Amino acid sequence: MPEQLTVYNPATGEAIESIPQQTAEDVEKAIERSHKAFQSWSKTSAGERASLLKKWYELIVENKEELAELITKENGKPYEEAVGEVLYGAGYIEWFAEEAKRIYGRTVPAPTTGKRIVVTRQAVGPVAAITPWNFPNAMITRKAAPALAAGCTFIIKPAEDTPLSAYALARLAFEAGIPEDVLQVVIGDGAEIGNVFTSSPKIRKITFTGSTPVGKILMKNSADTVKHMSMELGGHAPLIVDEDADLDLAVAQTMASKFRNAGQTCVCANRLIVHESVKDEFAKKLSEEAAKLKVGNGLEKGVNVGPVINKKGFDKIVGQINDAVEKGAKVLTGGTYDQNDEKGCYFVTPTVLSNVDTSMNIMHEETFGPVAPIVTFSDIDEAIKLANDTPFGLAAYFFTENYRRGIYISEQLEYGIIGWNDGGPSAVQAPFGGMKESGIGREGGTEGIEPYLETKYMSIGL
Repeated sequence: MPEQLTVYNPATGEAIESIPQQTAEDVEKAIERSHKAFQSWSKTSAGERASLLKKWYELIVENKEELAELITKENGKPYEEAVGEVLYGAGYIEWFAEEAKRIYGRTVPAPTTGKRIVVTRQAVGPVAAITPWNFPNAMITRKAAPALAAGCTFIIKPAEDTPLSAYALARLAFEAGIPEDVLQVVIGDGAEIGNVFTSSPKIRKITFTGSTPVGKILMKNSADTVKHMSMELGGHAPLIVDEDADLDLAVAQTMASKFRNAGQTCVCANRLIVHESVKDEFAKKLSEEAAKLKVGNGLEKGVNVGPVINKKGFDKIVGQINDAVEKGAKVLTGGTYDQNDEKGCYFVTPTVLSNVDTSMNIMHEETFGPVAPIVTFSDIDEAIKLANDTPFGLAAYFFTENYRRGIYISEQLEYGIIGWNDGGPSAVQAPFGGMKESGIGREGGTEGIEPYLETKYMSIGL
């Protein structure tokens, strides 16, 4: 009997379902099936792959309510947010169904009249994906869609907190006609499965969304087989509010960025860097809006903020709040929490902190929780320096009505994703990814399919 993994609802502690875990040997067999399936899947026409992806997209949209309810049960995010995730994730499948038909080659002028040079693109090979719990649907589709569109086969190792969404997506893919060996899901110990992926010469690419330390381990362990790598790693997003900002807009967009999914997103604002002349007004408005948010079970109507995913995440959030308060920060709203270790349920009220400075851990570590620390600045270069003072470079935000100032700020920020007067810049049409230690490669947009393709050229003698 294989070992079972029980999935729990983080809002209630209720056991949702128990599923069998795979051993290292099971994963190796899955890789072998993926390798064999690649021989035929990579030879299918772009039109055929596009048609199957479109059917998958349509089935996801048809079943969005059931998929969203499953996300809320295993992840905890409010149901309406979960519906948004399903549709956002499905958008990647629709987008890359079209990109499958745009994998173009080209001819190149040869150095002599007696030759012709032809450049073609082909699928990189079997791909292994390791995806996180905070977007258990969209982080899979954002990777699987371009891989399948390119002609790669795909194995998903979802987070142990949220594997059920992966199985649900796979079932709909099979219903759409995608072969079962082309898209597989494996569940089990992350380190063990990661080692199997990185050591296998038949896995030609690894795509990972998660922490920077784990990403570095995967990169090191993949060196012996020189795999292709796509990494979307940690962030510590700054949000700058300049003195001429539209404060109502800035507050509304900060709310959307900071408290979505209880602050458990890689791109949510982690540090609010506010001009000293507007700090009091901004802090007051933000605190008033944060205090209106209802915390609870995401399946209940009116709930805006769900639970923290687990005790490890909860302890980090509470530790950062306590550290900041001990060092002089002031709690403007929130700062309270509900901890039930017996059930494994953890809630943190949306929190706004003022009087924050760089001595506090929250200014250096990604929070992954509903806490908004406010630090002030007087000169824009001071704000930019503070924003860039991190090894991470995933997302950054700023608010100003001055276009000259805005262009200057955007060009100085060392981040792959920039939101100017926009707290939600993610879109299927745009390339998503970070600079510095926040990752390698891009997902989404026309760039999103590139990491799944090899370039080959042929020189023909006439």
